[in-house]
Amino acid sequence: MNNLAEDSQGYHFNVMRRALDVIDDQGPAVSLDALAAQMNMSPAHFQRVFSRWVGVSPKRYQQYLTLGHAKALLQNRFTTLQTAHEAGLSGGGRLHDLFLRWEAMSPGDFARKGDGLTIHWGWFDSPFGPALVMGTDKGLCGIGFASECTEAEAMQDLQSRWPNAAYVEAPERLAPWVRNAFGQAEGDVPLFLIGAPFQIKVWEALMQIPSGHVTSYSEIADFIGHPKAVRAVGTAVGRNPISYLIPCHRALRKSGGLGGYHWGLPVKRSMLAWESARVEA
Repeated sequence: MNNLAEDSQGYHFNVMRRALDVIDDQGPAVSLDALAAQMNMSPAHFQRVFSRWVGVSPKRYQQYLTLGHAKALLQNRFTTLQTAHEAGLSGGGRLHDLFLRWEAMSPGDFARKGDGLTIHWGWFDSPFGPALVMGTDKGLCGIGFASECTEAEAMQDLQSRWPNAAYVEAPERLAPWVRNAFGQAEGDVPLFLIGAPFQIKVWEALMQIPSGHVTSYSEIADFIGHPKAVRAVGTAVGRNPISYLIPCHRALRKSGGLGGYHWGLPVKRSMLAWESARVEA
């Protein structure tokens, strides 16, 4: 595992993940002292861990971890994709977001399921637990998270998308891009989108959503010109191979439900909470 930060982000995430279970079980009113005790930490240490990880106090962060946070986001930080696009919120103009540049594999190349493609891979520490990162010479093509599954399952999941590719373990080739992606350094993050044309349309729409904001599956369907294809959009969102950077976690149901998340709903909730805290800090 490549730890890209002086302090282990994975350690911080594991503490947050356990705290999320406590908050779900006992409610958001659980006191800081009680929460810290159940993490086997002093309140002062617990406060430092949270503040270092996300930049806000545990008490404030509890608001973002509650199950009702998705509804609050839809009410207060809902993004109409057309408006976001016209306002220049995509790319480098997004608040607290990364500068992403991307290109897509041609449909013919995609149909060959990665044949002739060399994909480098490595495991990295991330703000959301162990991250399996994959990339070609053109950019990152896959990010999966193993906090809610095994590393072997995450590997099999990503490899199954491009079964004819050659896979080479080479974390050192990916590390500079990963540092930029998870905020340990500043710089471009090139992405190489490997998917069917409809999927790529959906993934490009997701990248219009600013950090700390959300949209709905139906809004994405409208934006790409297929307003009746909400279910197909949901499927394409779920098949997004570059988690976090193509922010499928920012797509919610109109009802305020979280919807699904390929790498586990606790990871989606933590991503939304982490981004909300960073935007509002």
